[in-house]
Amino acid sequence: MKQTFDVTGMTCAACSARVEKTANAVPGVEKATVNLLKNSMDVDYDGAPATIEALTAAIDKAGYGAEPRVDISRNQEGAPASRGSVAPVNAAAKEAKAVKTRLIISFVFTVPLFYLSMGHMFGWPLPSIFLGEENVLVFAFTQFLLLLPVIFVNFKFFRVGFKALFHRSPNMDSLIALGATASTVYGIYAIYKIGWAIGWGNAHTAHLAAMDLYFESAAMILTLITLGKYFEARAKGKTTDAISKLMDLSPKTATRLVNDVEEVVPAENVHAGDLLVVKAGEGVPADGVLVEGAGTLDESVITGESVPVEKGPGDPVTGATVLSSGWFTMRAEKVGEETALANIIRLVDEATSSKAPIEKMADKISGVFVPIVIVIAIVTFIVWIVLGGTLEVALSHAVTVLVISCPCALGLATPTAIMVGTGRGAASGILVKSAEALETAHGVSTVVLDKTGTITQGKPQVTDVIVVGATGFAGAERSGDTAAGANADGSFEGSAEHAFLSFAASVEVRSEHPLAQAVVAFAGARNALPSTVETFSQIPGEGIAATVEGDECFAGNLRMMEARGIDASFYRDQAQALADDGKTVLYFARAGRLVGLIAVADVVKPTSKLAIDELRQMGISTVMLTGDNERTAAAIQRRVGVDTVIAGVLPQDKERTVRELSARGTVAMVGDGINDAPALARADVGIAIGAGTDIAIESADIVLMHSDLVDVPSAIGLSRATMRNIKQNLFWALFYNAICIPIAAGVLAGIGINLNPMIAAAAMSLSSVFVVGNALRLRRWKPARLAAEGPSELSETARTELASADSMDETTDAALAGATKAQLVDDDTRENGKDTIMEKVLDVEGMMCQHCVAHVRKALEGIDGVEGASVDLDAGTATAKLSADVADDALIAAVVDAGYEAKIAG
Repeated sequence: MKQTFDVTGMTCAACSARVEKTANAVPGVEKATVNLLKNSMDVDYDGAPATIEALTAAIDKAGYGAEPRVDISRNQEGAPASRGSVAPVNAAAKEAKAVKTRLIISFVFTVPLFYLSMGHMFGWPLPSIFLGEENVLVFAFTQFLLLLPVIFVNFKFFRVGFKALFHRSPNMDSLIALGATASTVYGIYAIYKIGWAIGWGNAHTAHLAAMDLYFESAAMILTLITLGKYFEARAKGKTTDAISKLMDLSPKTATRLVNDVEEVVPAENVHAGDLLVVKAGEGVPADGVLVEGAGTLDESVITGESVPVEKGPGDPVTGATVLSSGWFTMRAEKVGEETALANIIRLVDEATSSKAPIEKMADKISGVFVPIVIVIAIVTFIVWIVLGGTLEVALSHAVTVLVISCPCALGLATPTAIMVGTGRGAASGILVKSAEALETAHGVSTVVLDKTGTITQGKPQVTDVIVVGATGFAGAERSGDTAAGANADGSFEGSAEHAFLSFAASVEVRSEHPLAQAVVAFAGARNALPSTVETFSQIPGEGIAATVEGDECFAGNLRMMEARGIDASFYRDQAQALADDGKTVLYFARAGRLVGLIAVADVVKPTSKLAIDELRQMGISTVMLTGDNERTAAAIQRRVGVDTVIAGVLPQDKERTVRELSARGTVAMVGDGINDAPALARADVGIAIGAGTDIAIESADIVLMHSDLVDVPSAIGLSRATMRNIKQNLFWALFYNAICIPIAAGVLAGIGINLNPMIAAAAMSLSSVFVVGNALRLRRWKPARLAAEGPSELSETARTELASADSMDETTDAALAGATKAQLVDDDTRENGKDTIMEKVLDVEGMMCQHCVAHVRKALEGIDGVEGASVDLDAGTATAKLSADVADDALIAAVVDAGYEAKIAG
């Protein structure tokens, strides 16, 4: 039997390891897996209530809390509950809010405490009440009062830290508690010393004791660590949001057919065997079989593929898919938790509950570091007493050891580097949702790529047009690139292809099918406008029948042509070659004769091959997972050079494949669809394309806001740079402690070298400053791109990619950035008989992302005389290609009107 527990008190990897070890030791527990990110624990046990009681008692004894989670996924009758009853608590958001409150209060009192304690050292002005030997007690006691609120709001560190220490499982909280306690205790001792000195009239001793207060050290330790905890809480994954949004995909209501009467019922009241009516625009309420009618289903929510599927009687239909056009009656077979969507939800939940493969390096070190420091401090105290030292000298050395080995540097080594690294990534369009993901990504050995919307554009586009000769259209047979069909003067209208595209658009214009819409959009971009359509009908599984200008016309697959006796045999080889290249071929007939073919495909993004080449240079293998057929997948593989292809996979297959690959090494999954959510959650690192679905983004660890695959190697490069920085920080923190602790213990006292707690605190602060300063070097990190080879090389590579994709659409060129776009514009202007007379470069301020780049480019290209523009986000520049003299002020004004600051570079 399986039970999920909510666990409280965990703050680091050492905590989760302790809870997991304790749980697995309880009799009756077969396996326990703790998820620190979700503060939860999944337990397989014998089902006995006594085992649950023993488990909770054991975890409570270990210093943590565990409570069985109530199953709210079912209503009181035991049926699957409606989405309205699912209200998972976002513990991470609540924790972030609580930590933020603690952080604000900590800063409110730490800032004046630091000013007061350090003011005399830096010559800062202080009120007279805090100056002079006669006011030393006021000076000291005020600092103590300022420290108390900081300790109070952060008392969790002391409660959890000391509790873990007493249970012989020290964690980072133990280090924080020990460091802050050491500084506080020594400060209190100094206050007593001041009171004693004043009582005996020894003002000089009281003044010296006032200089040995370390309340600010305790406050700074607690405040800085709380700052790190705040960012950590904010970064936790929103797994409950992802699951809730998945649940919201299924329809809230269903139209049930009872005795030929339609009735609308809540979706959770649908049972297996019910007859359901689904109309155009509605979602399918359950998994089942189509009984009557036909339609086109958008199954992208399940399969991730953008091309809708024709469905007829006897075909299976899946819940949460959307009927794009048509009408049908279906028989429900799987409802509630048995549906495909429910299985996806379960996979996401299980994947996010699995244990991460990486351990926190600082927490591993702390498990050994803390007891060693405590032992050294105790031994130091005893040795000085044995050697004849005074109690004050022995206590001073012992406290100095604890203060100088304060966990501030060790505790900041990881969060500061991660904080800077994630910030730099965000500035580059790489949104890292958790520190754990940033750590894990550096060891990625395999990148698994979804095809649709990730490697490809995600929507169908026309790639090839073949006009059949002797069709009544002006012009002869042609095929290949669009330029071949142009007129002698360079225009396009009036050519054979223009007439054919106008006819094709006429047939397809009333269809809602994405392939039809791609044809209409392609024709419209070339000014090939549709004619009046007299009749129109859709034929399920074949295509479209229409009457145009009195002629009977058809558009569809080869089966449609053969069924109507239309001969297409002459073009069979060409059509097969296009199909082998992963393209869908549409046949068009008029008055009983074939007039042309149009190939449509989801074309490869211009930068996909660049990204895969860069991953290969980084020593990372690539795997493409797709629900598409093997022929299409093989065509994509030839174009982009991915190492391995696995085609025809369903969402659960993707998740299983990723799980198998993870057993052999660290795996990153890149996707954009809801169907990718389980695989994204299961992967060691889930990477979502920013233009993808909300579910994919919620399930992923890293989001690429630019929706560009070249950011995948950049994200891994950022992780590697961050981990290198973390290791440097940890080395410094340990090296610093290895050198300073012996000196603090008095090893060099014989030659006159001693450290008092004040110097120890200063050294500790310097160590923290060094760690933070080293982490700030990550701000200079920039994404490494193959584009760095130079504009001409990148342009040539991109041009080759476009040619290999047989792209005929200039809109594809617009996807290229920077120099690639500029060079293609040059070529286009030369082909159109226009000469670019000059370029003007502008410095642009205020651009933050690729949307800004698009706005600036569009603004410049809207000016008469500007034939093209390229924008470099990293450099903050825009280059306008001019075919006429355009004033500088006009260029600047266009960019300013778009919402940015600009000036002519120079």
